[in-house]
Amino acid sequence: MEKVSVLKLSEKRVMDSEGVEMGVLHNIIAEAGTGALKELVVKPAEDLDTSRFRKEDEYIFIPFEAVKAIKDVIIVDSDKMRIRA
Repeated sequence: MEKVSVLKLSEKRVMDSEGVEMGVLHNIIAEAGTGALKELVVKPAEDLDTSRFRKEDEYIFIPFEAVKAIKDVIIVDSDKMRIRA
């Protein structure tokens, strides 16, 4: 994956691989010890069913491993998104 500045990702739209708008990127969680990117923190779209996601306050969490592409929008693989535990 090409290198992208985190500052350029702020407020990017997040869409799944089926074309469903997930919401807007709010933050990215990284592992403190290694710096590995772990999760996207997304402010969900109003019409998104958030029941299958891990949630905290008004945000949903999507594992970084689900990211397929970062261009004008962030595309995440529908099959790799974590179901709410």
